[in-house]
Amino acid sequence: MKETTAKRREKQREAKPEKQPEKGPEPQDVEMPEEDASAAGKPHKELDTLTLEDIKEHVKQIEKAVSGKEPRFVLRALRALPSTSRRLNPNVLHKAVSGFFTSHAEGRDFLLSFLEEPMDTEGEVPFRPRTGKAAAAPLLPEVEAYLQLLLVVYLTNNKRYAEAQKVSDELLQKISSQNRRALDLVAAKCYYYHSRVYEFLSKLDIVRSFLHARLRTATLRHDADGQATLLNLLLRNYLQYSLYDQAEKLVSKSVFPELANNNEWARYLYYTGRIKAIQLEYSEARRTLTNALRKAPQHTAVGFKQTVHKLLIVVELLLGEIPDRLQFRQPSLKRSLMPYFLLTQAVRMGNLAKFNQALEEFGEKFQTDGTYTLIIRLRHNVIKTGVRMISLSYSRISLADIAQKLQLDSPEDAEFIVAKAIRDGVIEASINHEKGYVQSKETIDIYGTREPQLAFHQRISFCLDIHNMSVKAMRFPPKSYNKDLESAEERREREQQDLEFAKEMAEDDDDSFP
Repeated sequence: MKETTAKRREKQREAKPEKQPEKGPEPQDVEMPEEDASAAGKPHKELDTLTLEDIKEHVKQIEKAVSGKEPRFVLRALRALPSTSRRLNPNVLHKAVSGFFTSHAEGRDFLLSFLEEPMDTEGEVPFRPRTGKAAAAPLLPEVEAYLQLLLVVYLTNNKRYAEAQKVSDELLQKISSQNRRALDLVAAKCYYYHSRVYEFLSKLDIVRSFLHARLRTATLRHDADGQATLLNLLLRNYLQYSLYDQAEKLVSKSVFPELANNNEWARYLYYTGRIKAIQLEYSEARRTLTNALRKAPQHTAVGFKQTVHKLLIVVELLLGEIPDRLQFRQPSLKRSLMPYFLLTQAVRMGNLAKFNQALEEFGEKFQTDGTYTLIIRLRHNVIKTGVRMISLSYSRISLADIAQKLQLDSPEDAEFIVAKAIRDGVIEASINHEKGYVQSKETIDIYGTREPQLAFHQRISFCLDIHNMSVKAMRFPPKSYNKDLESAEERREREQQDLEFAKEMAEDDDDSFP
């Protein structure tokens, strides 16, 4: 055994030097930063080149959509607009405008006046997407609108709103004079950024009449994308100035297109839910806000989902329900919903002091979120919850003790509140006015009431709504319904074969008889 252990130790000593060479590559990596430093200047040029190639590809998609009358190719180009806009810079835009606007010098000079002159660099290959006969041909209105839209997005992202307003006004003037179906998708995106620029400039009221005129035109032309975008922009415009009555009239007298994409549907449902909440229609507001969350993107649009959740929590509290605790624990919502979590706890416990403390501490945040007016209405719900908790805890309690627990001014106030709670059906009790106490009645069996039936009805309606929305959201490949159907030629051949077969059968029958 001693020999074997000694041999093992010797093997371990011999194995240790073999492990050291694994650390050898470390000295070889010391010279790598010099290569990185020489290549550090390349990524910026390479990124610009890739961006220009992407823009060239998007222009090809738009031209393909115009020639083939397939709007989905335009949609493919516009879907990449957010990623393209993050890589825009004066050098890219200058090359793109100069490369595509070869036959329209006036329009090119107008757009280039908003861009800085790029620095001259040696060895750069000029960007020439249009050569030969194509360079002399006029640019398609769709392509021209897309390139000008890129400039509007770049100026907006760099907070050059006054210049973005000039470019956007000129762009919308061009679009208004066109009547092309292939331009509808690009025009809808232009409307959005046009309204966005005016919102940053605090001039939304100026653009309202223009949006109304374009909505009327889009409705007459059956432009579903433009109609959906313009409706949402007008609703946002009205809500920005708290014009809820006018927004409600617009919703009631217009029909949102069924063919609109999910993002526009989510915005429309949120605006509608906000209007319904202000107008005390809390059940309808909760339904539309829940549908807005379903229509919203699952992994992006975190800010939109935070805004919808804030309003939905307040609406559920106004309905007398307590929101699920899980939505407060989601990583993307936990921090932003913290004030609303404290508010929910105060309402759940019926603690008026805690409610007032949360309102005082986070009042400015609630006003920024646009939920302050709705939260003020919660005070009565907090008091009702406190009365219900007291009624469940005590079979008999004096009005003075109720006033003390609810932090009311006098027993008379407590008497009025308890009487209203009894009339509304919040508690089952009676008030003894002479002796000044409240006597709670025995709790009845809840299964003898209509509450279980109403709960089942709510769940069944929820499942049916999900089924109907899923059926509407299903998409099928184009012209796939007639794959199994025969063509006219095949039908004529089959009928001819049937006639010949019938004749043969008739002849066989005649031959069988003598």
